[in-house]
Amino acid sequence: MIGGRSDLKVVLVSGPIDFRAGINRLASLVANELGRDPYSNDVFVFRSKRMDRLKLLHFDGSGTILVTKWLEAGKFFWPPVTGGVIKLTAAQMTLLLGGMDWRRLEENPIRKPEAAG
Repeated sequence: MIGGRSDLKVVLVSGPIDFRAGINRLASLVANELGRDPYSNDVFVFRSKRMDRLKLLHFDGSGTILVTKWLEAGKFFWPPVTGGVIKLTAAQMTLLLGGMDWRRLEENPIRKPEAAG
């Protein structure tokens, strides 16, 4: 299962991919072009050129999951195509998959209490 963990790392690949790519091609892209481990329990998110489709690649410990999502209307909010990756939180990924603007989510930093003097 993808999601549900607060420590989930989501890697958004900024450039479009050939949407015919399957698990093996995407895992190879993660390893060879991004220099990352496709079996690291991170979620790798890829987009189509039309920006109305996503593919998620995730290794859950027992196997690799490939999820495809198509929006019936509209497009996914995506950063400018400059190459490389962007890291999202699990909450931002939830908004992205819902077709909402994940960039508007503000995370408040959690501060540790100060020791009483």
